Amino acid sequence: MDTRLSNVNKRGLYVVWSVGVFAYLVAVLQRSSFGVAGLDATARFHAAPAVLSAFVVLQLVVYACLQVPVGLLLDHFGARQLIVVGGLTMIAGQLVLAFSTALPAAFAARALVGAGDALTFISVLRVVNAWFPARRSPLMTQLTALLGQFGQVLSAIPLVALLHGPGWSAAFASAAGLGVLAVVLVLAVVRDRPPGTGSVARPAPSLALVGRGLRAAWGAPGTRLGFWSHMGTQFSGTVFALLWGMPFLVAGQGLTPVQASALLTVFVLAGVLVAPVIGELTARHPMRRSWLVLTVIGVTATAWTAVLAMPQPVPRWLLVALVLVLAVGGPGSIVGFDYARQFNPGGRQGTAVGIVNVGGFSASVVVVLAIGVLLGAVGGPDGYTPEAFRVAWCAQYVVWLVAVVGVLRCRRLTRRQLAAEGVVVPPLFARRRARPARPAKVS
Repeated sequence: MDTRLSNVNKRGLYVVWSVGVFAYLVAVLQRSSFGVAGLDATARFHAAPAVLSAFVVLQLVVYACLQVPVGLLLDHFGARQLIVVGGLTMIAGQLVLAFSTALPAAFAARALVGAGDALTFISVLRVVNAWFPARRSPLMTQLTALLGQFGQVLSAIPLVALLHGPGWSAAFASAAGLGVLAVVLVLAVVRDRPPGTGSVARPAPSLALVGRGLRAAWGAPGTRLGFWSHMGTQFSGTVFALLWGMPFLVAGQGLTPVQASALLTVFVLAGVLVAPVIGELTARHPMRRSWLVLTVIGVTATAWTAVLAMPQPVPRWLLVALVLVLAVGGPGSIVGFDYARQFNPGGRQGTAVGIVNVGGFSASVVVVLAIGVLLGAVGGPDGYTPEAFRVAWCAQYVVWLVAVVGVLRCRRLTRRQLAAEGVVVPPLFARRRARPARPAKVS
């Protein structure tokens, strides 16, 4: 498989990858577009905080529930078809949202966006794994995930400018138009595999075989370790970017929309800068990936504790520090996909990646809804008060506790499995004397 770069033109290789990244970037724009429009949506739909959170909860529930089915569909239909269908579904959702003023239509629109988004990311990852040699796949996966996050910059700056200029309909219709461009480019450029390497699609498996594959993927301790790792690292930044970050910064901390958008842009740029560092640490210390995950969780919880413990609103420098810390969560969560890839055979990697991806987004669903409910309960009719936000963000600590317990338990099970295979993980502070004899697929 490492000969793939010599079998195809390198320029064509990176054109395919670039279009895949662009498709994912547009999906991130569609995903995060409602978050920057939270206060505008409150006025447009006359929605209380709990109702506003229900929009994103529905979107994330649809996304999370489709992850495993999408992993199965990838093996049958291939990545290109799923990226196109996902793009068309998100276009439909954004157009419905652009011209709707009633809650039922708006909810349906966000469900469509969640469904289309669910089809995109792991399909683009499948293209990366098919076109790049195995030795380069982890780096390209990190780059794909992080470059795609520039979609949040598009939602934080141009989309906000359109919302406060031409208005709601123009903003979301423009997002749909960018989706059309992405679909056209995917149809023109992207192929499931390089020429001459065979077909990616396989015959549809039976329900019994699907069930066995799901049980085998979840039964692998490494998959569950990836699930809990993804959950603990990813959800806080996702909740911040998808919905509650903008209201928190504007209504809770007194920033202007322009200042809040600038902080969301810093969030994305910092993530791009951190990603290579996380990737290098993972490559250099493959036996310590779980400690990297636990460190990201601990630093994130500490940053939020500092913000929530201080009198509100907090100093601007502390908000910048919080955003910089939250930016580490995205690259940190990619470690979960690394576990899924290395602890599962090729035939069930799509399923395992889908399971891991459920971790962070299921936690995001819970926290988005909990924050909305707590804002309504503590803040009263207005909801968006500094003290209400202080209480509401505390819902995160429960998820962090659950995730840390899950990581520690599954790490122990994974290391027990590795020991049975002859791979021994030395103590944390043991002196490194030689490279491990076997390829590291450890925790």
